[in-house]
Amino acid sequence: MGISETLKAISDPVRREILEQLKDGRKTAGEIANCFNLSGATVSYHLSNLKKAKLITETKQKNFIFYELNSSVFEEVLVWIYKLGGNKDEE
Repeated sequence: MGISETLKAISDPVRREILEQLKDGRKTAGEIANCFNLSGATVSYHLSNLKKAKLITETKQKNFIFYELNSSVFEEVLVWIYKLGGNKDEE
């Protein structure tokens, strides 16, 4: 996935809120869903989009799936944005 997919994934306010929740540490889908007035299927859809954009990772432990942030993707986006500004010192 590239930057376009990342930006598309974070354009949705629900997905941004999920990312905010995960900055404090990993959570299960149930823990995430409890913070929204959405169906489990809708939360699952948003988690799927975030996984496709590689913004989150999942780890399975027994009967649970834990989700957590993948900060390396955010670093790539920040580097790209920084490069857009160019090197102002050269002017």
